[in-house]
Order: sequence, then C-alpha cells, then structure tokens
Amino acid sequence: MDQSVVIEHPELLAALRRVLPAGALLTMAEDTQPYECDGLTLIRQRPMAVALPVTEGQVAEVLHLCRAFGVPVVPRGAGTGLAGSALPHAGGVLLSLARFNRILAVDGPARTATVQPGVRNLAISEAAAPLGMYYAPDPSSQIACTIGGNVAENSGGVHCLKYGLTLHNVLRVRGYTMAGEAVEFGGLALDAPGLDLLPLVIGSEGMLAVTTEVTVRLVPKPQLARCIMASFADVADAGDAVAALIGAGIIPAGLEMMDQAATRLVEPFANAGYDLDAAAVLLCESDGTPEEVDDEILRMTDVLRGARATRIQVSRDEAERLLFWAGRKNAFPAAGRAAPAYYCTDGTIPRKHIGTMLRSIQDMERRYGLACPNVFHAGDGNLHPLVLFDDADPDSVARAEAFGAEILEESVRLGGTVTGEHGVGMEKLNQMCSQFDEPSLAAFRGVKRAFDPDGLLNPGKVVPTLHRCAEYGRMRVKAGNLPFPELPRF
Repeated sequence: MDQSVVIEHPELLAALRRVLPAGALLTMAEDTQPYECDGLTLIRQRPMAVALPVTEGQVAEVLHLCRAFGVPVVPRGAGTGLAGSALPHAGGVLLSLARFNRILAVDGPARTATVQPGVRNLAISEAAAPLGMYYAPDPSSQIACTIGGNVAENSGGVHCLKYGLTLHNVLRVRGYTMAGEAVEFGGLALDAPGLDLLPLVIGSEGMLAVTTEVTVRLVPKPQLARCIMASFADVADAGDAVAALIGAGIIPAGLEMMDQAATRLVEPFANAGYDLDAAAVLLCESDGTPEEVDDEILRMTDVLRGARATRIQVSRDEAERLLFWAGRKNAFPAAGRAAPAYYCTDGTIPRKHIGTMLRSIQDMERRYGLACPNVFHAGDGNLHPLVLFDDADPDSVARAEAFGAEILEESVRLGGTVTGEHGVGMEKLNQMCSQFDEPSLAAFRGVKRAFDPDGLLNPGKVVPTLHRCAEYGRMRVKAGNLPFPELPRF
C-alpha cells in the first residue's frame, strides 16, 4: 500500500517545513493515520498533513500560510472529544497543540493557573494541590483530555452542578485567528474592556480561533467530602428524586445517575460496591466544612427517602467515596470491554423528563437490537447513553448511528438540546436542523464569518448549511419523521 498522501500543495508544505522544527510536519500515511479521528470513531479521514508547532509564532505562521494558500486548518488537542470536532479535513492541515504542554504559572493568592492548551485537565489540579487548591471541572477523561479541548467543547464533569462548566471556571483565553492575528478574550480583572466575547469562544469547537494559552480559576479543596449512593426500584423514582433534591434547595457537589445496565456493566470493572438489583442508582455528593457536610447529608437522606429510595449508603471514608465515583468515571472503559465498540452521545433534557427519556431509550434498545447502558449528569439532565455495537458489522454501525440520532431527536422533543458538553462537531449537524430554525442558524454563520471570513478554520462542522437542513427535512418526511438507519448521519 502507498504510504504517502497525495500532496496537493507542495509549495505550502515546503513553506511549512521552513517555519516548523525538524520532524514537526507529518505527511506520510503511517504518520497521519493516528490523527484520522477523535473519540468519535464512526467517521475517519486522514489529513493532508499534521503540523506540530512548539511556539505561538509557529502557530501564527502555520495559520497565515494556510490562509494564503486557501487550505483548511483543523485544531486538535488530545483527541478525546466525542463529536468529531477534531475530524481532519482531507485537503487540509491538522494543527496539533500537543506540544503546548507547559503550566506557565500557578498564582495562589489570585487563585489562578495559566497554562498552555496541551496541559491535561488533571495536571492542573496536581500542580495546584500543594497550595490546597484544584481545578473544578472534572470530565471523566480528565487524566487524558487537555484544557484546550475543554475550552473548545465547554466540558463539564461530575461536579459541574455545583462548580459549573469550563465556561464558569476560565478567566482568559489567548489565541490566533485564521489570519494568524493574536486575539485575547476575557482577562484577570473582574471585567474585561469592550464586548465580553469569552463565553463565545468557549464551546466554539475550534471554529473561531486556535487557543494557545488559558488562565483558569482555582478553588480551595473542601475540608471534607462524602457521597451518598441511593438505590431505586424504578428509573422514574430516581428521576423524581433528582427533581426533589433541587426543589428542596440543595445543590449537591455531584449528582449522577446510572441505570441497572450501567451498574452491571461497571461493577466487574471497578468493584465499586453498587447495588446491582436497583433499577437505578444516584450518587449524591456533599462537600465543605464537616458541619456543612453533616447537615447536607442529613437533608439529602431525608429527601431521598421521601422519593422512595430503597437503599441509602453513605461513604464511610475518603477511600469509599472515591470508590463510589470510580465506577461512574470508568463507565466508558467498562463499555469498551463489553462490546467491540460503543457510541456515546450527550443530549440534555429537563430533569423532570429523566424517567421518560430512560423508558424511551429502553424502547429504542428493542427496536434497534442494541444494548444501551445509561450514565449521566442527572443534576443538569445531561445524558451519556452508551450504545454498544460491532464496528466490524456495517448493519450494526448503521443501527448505532440511527439509535444515537433518535436519542438526540427525543431530547429536542422533550424541550432539551442536542449537546450538553461534547459539542456538535460532525456528529449532530442533522439534529441542529431540528433544534434551530434558519434565522438562528444564519446568525451562527454570521458569527463564524466575522472571525473567519474565508471559512477555513475547522470548516463543515457545528453549523449545518441550508442545503443540508433541507435535505435532512426531506429524508425525515420520507421516513415518517423518524431517523431510520438509511438516513445520512455524517
């Protein structure tokens, strides 16, 4: 097999080699293949080249040169994203920020850390630990995912209910536009001059600028944390318990749910001590001073009992608390052992519809002939269904894609949204057509043009074209308004 890619822009590649260090431009197929997809393995595409800059000046030069040649650029972090946001462009350059991996400063008095985008999420907390602080957003992939990717997707984590998403924990983002111009969003002051564009760039999935530096907010480590594991005989009861906790004015540090299929999936993997007879399990965490935690644990226990919990177990020590969470955080690796492949999407629904959604997913399991354990951030209704399938079987792949599409369509129908923290990428373009009308999509395209008038930075993602929406609408009508396997997902 030919081990080289077709070089359509030899002059560009020669120019890139002049500005990048030796070995920092990959063009051979065997070198670019590891970059052919992110965590969404259903779609793959090798790039023309992979650039691995080590300085901001090199990033600016790569962008400037690619724009001059009219060549698309796709930014990439660790590649743990699950929506295809980092899928390469076949005729473009994939810009990896993996070598931007330095923690630049940890400021204890200011409670901030300034880092490069290739720094792992967990590494920030490890660096801040000697000061008694940590970085709150904690996605399950935190041992591998990078802060640049977290900024691109507005990632959350199991403690996002109390401490917020990436958006609520980032103070400043520095980067470069497709033209190679430096831009900065937010700042270290309480308010930044001019328009507040920080919330715009966080979650923009690499469409507006390439991040090169991030300043995050650090929070003090709580004196104590304890976790309740509550069992329920019915998923609807667990959903009602979530609503009851929030309705009682309690904001747990973490509030996660797993259905029976999920607990039975992860227990052999994590040995977390889950109740395998329960239809659903809630993990409810409290943190703060010992007095605050004792009071909140008592209040949550009363609410959970009133919501028909069949069993309540409170972590006895820190080791048991971490064990409770180990099962939840290892759901994805456990799914990888249970099936050849899994597909995880992340629609978000109103909390009151959790039971309805889980029953709908059970019906989908029967219709599509695929298992789907469910783990999700119950506190904010962010679903993480794990559709198990065989990626070597085209029919199984088609059914998995259709299964995921129907979950997203149902999320919209229930008054929710197609994504909570994974982003849209390539995965959810069709469902963007379902959620937003054309004037809204036109406004999104206008924002993109303001930052990237040539449409070269991560093109073809997040915001669907008018033609795509029209075609998707016709196919849905033809299929009886249901996302059948034959519908074009990607």
